[in-house]
Formats: sequence, C-alpha cells, structure tokens
Amino acid sequence: MTVIALSAVHRRTPVALGACAFSFAAFWLAQRAADVSMIDLMVYRAEGATVREGGDLYALRTTAAQLPPTYPPFAALMFTPLTLLDTASLRTLGTAGNLALLVVFVRLSLRLVGHARVESTWWVAAAAVWCEPVWTTLRYGQINLLLAVLVLWDLSRRPGDRWAGVGIGLAAAAKLTPALFAVFLLATGVAARVRRGGGDPWLRHARGAAAAFLTATLVTAAVLPRDSWRFWTRMVFEAGRVGHTEETANQALRGILARLLHTPEPGAPWAVTAAVVAAGGLAVAVAAELRAERAWAVTACAVTALLVSPVSWSHHWVWCVPLVLLLGTHAYRAATAGALLVFGSYTLWWVPHGRGRPELHQHTGELILSALYGIAGCAFLVLAGALSHGPGRRRQAVTKE
Repeated sequence: MTVIALSAVHRRTPVALGACAFSFAAFWLAQRAADVSMIDLMVYRAEGATVREGGDLYALRTTAAQLPPTYPPFAALMFTPLTLLDTASLRTLGTAGNLALLVVFVRLSLRLVGHARVESTWWVAAAAVWCEPVWTTLRYGQINLLLAVLVLWDLSRRPGDRWAGVGIGLAAAAKLTPALFAVFLLATGVAARVRRGGGDPWLRHARGAAAAFLTATLVTAAVLPRDSWRFWTRMVFEAGRVGHTEETANQALRGILARLLHTPEPGAPWAVTAAVVAAGGLAVAVAAELRAERAWAVTACAVTALLVSPVSWSHHWVWCVPLVLLLGTHAYRAATAGALLVFGSYTLWWVPHGRGRPELHQHTGELILSALYGIAGCAFLVLAGALSHGPGRRRQAVTKE
C-alpha cells in the first residue's frame, strides 16, 4: 500500500507543478498585455539610487505620479541593489521573484494550517496568483509577499531557535505593520506567565524580534543619520504621505470609515474603533495561541494589523491566502466560499474611484462593495473569537509549551 501511495504522489506532483507553471505563464502574459507599470518597484529603485547618491531620501518624488518614499530608511538600504539593473530587467526579475515568493508563502501557509502535501503547494499557488491582493502586489512590484514570508518563516521556528524573532524584526524595520506580531508574542508570554507561570518561549521570541528591529534600525541610523532622524521624528506620523485615506484601495478601518462618513479624515471615530479592534483582535490571537491553535493566532494577528493600520491597500491583504486555507482546512464551507468570493472577485474596483475623489460620495451599495476586505477581516475575527470559547482543540503541532 505504501508503494502504491508513493507512486500516486509521484504522479500527482508533476501534474500539479505543470498546472502551476501554466497558470504562472498565463499570469505573466496577462500582466504584460495589461502593460503594468510596476510603479512601486520603480519607487523602490529610486529610493535605492537616492541612498547610493547621498541624496535627501524623504524629499524624493519619483515616477509620473510623483510618489514619495513612505517606508522606514532601512527599506531604502534594502533597495540599493535594485539600482544595478535596468528597468526592463528589474521588472522581469521583480515578477519572477514575487512568483517564487508566492510559492514559498503558500508552502508556509499550508504548513501553518497543518496540510503537508507537496502537490497542494503548486495547486494553491496556481490559483492564488489570480486573487486580487496577489495580482495587485505583482502589478505594482510590491514587497508584501517578502514581508509575509519573513513573518511566517519566523513563526515556524522551533522554540528556542536562535533565529527566532529575526524575520519579524526585519519585516518591521522595513515596514512598521508587522511589528504587531512582536506585540502578539509579548502579550502571549505575559498572559501565559500570569495564568500558569510560564511564557518564557514567547517572551524570548518577542525579545528576539525587538533586537532584530533595533539592530536594523540603528545600523541604518549610522549609515543614514539624516534620513533616519527625519523619518522617526516626523515622517512616521504623516499618514497622509501614503495617499488619500478614502481611496477605494484602502481597506483598513480608517479608509472604510472615511468613505462611510464622507470625510477625508475620520478622526476620533477611527481612533476609538481601531483601539477596540486592536484590543479584541490581539485578545483573540493570544487566546488561540495559548490553546495551541497557532494558525488561528497568526492569521488573527495579521488581520488585526491590516484592520488597524492607518492605510492597508488591497495588495497588503495577501494574508487572505492562509485565511482561506485555514477556513477550508477546518471545513467552514460557507466562510471559505465567501472569502474566495471577496478576495477573488475584484469587487472593490466595481465602484467609482480615481480622479475627483468620488469615494467621498458613495451610496450604500458602493460603501459595502468598497469595504468587503474590512468586513471579511472583522467577520474572521468574530469567528476566531467564537471558537476560542468552544471546547479546547489541539490541531496544531507547533506550540511554545
């Protein structure tokens, strides 16, 4: 029976690999037919060139859209190798690199939800490349998949691993949103210590993330003192540099409320809502982690970070991949179908958007369509929270105990 099973696996894997290669090739042709600009990748390249030339990083405005740098200066240091390539080669490498990262991200996501079949990686990647967050990530040449891979790789480390925390710390040093994973680890360690006198593995992991973040940030400050000072004392507080809050692509709570209230700055309503969701989402994540439900914990933390961030563009929601896999693995068929529809249908682009800021004048139906990612994220947290009050289950092999 074992020989037969192995033979079947050997037959299934090449088929799955071929399907993935075909899907990726079709995707590549579709992107080229759409004449995508990969505008964010061009911004990254300009940031790297500014660093190499000793220019003023945060005075930079680049591309036809005159986009400014918005990430911490550590990211600009990461981007300096991009200047070694011409534009055409960079776009080709950027697309190929993101497709490779998607495969790694899918593999890590499958491991997270407890699915070990190798051929599943190829089938899921073949489908995931067409969902809106992944499509848009590759269209713009974004680094979302790289950051997600760093975080999931980090959270797959064994307890006591000397590299634990490095992935989260580096991801947070390049873009602040992943820092919530370090807060999640810290909160879990404190909660475990209060409940049963343990918690050291989580606390060590959180310290590792903080150490990696500080090391990357301080090294950058030594290399780029002026840019580091400007970012950490001024730019970090200027959320408006990223874009208009009410833009349809902004699927964070702040963007949803801006459209709902027909104002470019939702102010106190957003601050209160974000605080409540942050506390509730972290509580859900910590409760799941303490129950050894690592997949629910990680996904809940990721969704919380996306919701409470001032800006979460639709392409930031690549975390829909482990979310859908988690729901599907646990046979929540209606929820899985709903999530696939939300993230695969591109509905948020069906509403008026673009010049003239029409998002400030949406009617009820348009408000719902342009808030679907946020609604799906909140629904997921509610489901995860409801499960945390059910009978204890130990589905995950990954645990800190």
